[in-house]
Amino acid sequence: MRAVVQRVTSSRVMVEEKIVGRIGKGLMVLLGITREDNEGDISYLKDKIINLRIFEDSDGKMNLSLKDVGGELLIVSQFTLYGDCRKGRRPNFMEALSGAEAEVLYNKFVEECRNDGIRLETGVFGANMQVHIENDGPVTLLIDSKKNF
Repeated sequence: MRAVVQRVTSSRVMVEEKIVGRIGKGLMVLLGITREDNEGDISYLKDKIINLRIFEDSDGKMNLSLKDVGGELLIVSQFTLYGDCRKGRRPNFMEALSGAEAEVLYNKFVEECRNDGIRLETGVFGANMQVHIENDGPVTLLIDSKKNF
């Protein structure tokens, strides 16, 4: 599993010009799922994201987690995170998990985050979405459950 995590002051996702998910202060997560992912990847990534100390404390140091600040999550599926651009000019998406299987893992990831008491919203899996992000900092991190980077 792979995630682009952005600290935001607000974020929203729209489908067919309707807002389907909206958060205030928190984290915007673009989530990609590969054929090798399983429940262990879900646990690793969920724990890493919600406990990452990337919010500022009273001294202005990044020392607080999403849980510490009572932040929210917006999770949007993004298979293109597994696009391989090393050859040619068209990305190869062979490593991305197919739709129905990926949706199962995506929904489990969302459920695990909710079970941890995080207020969250989501996009619509597989839909054409417009994501609006007000990045705070900006702070953007890449996280891979296989620790490839």
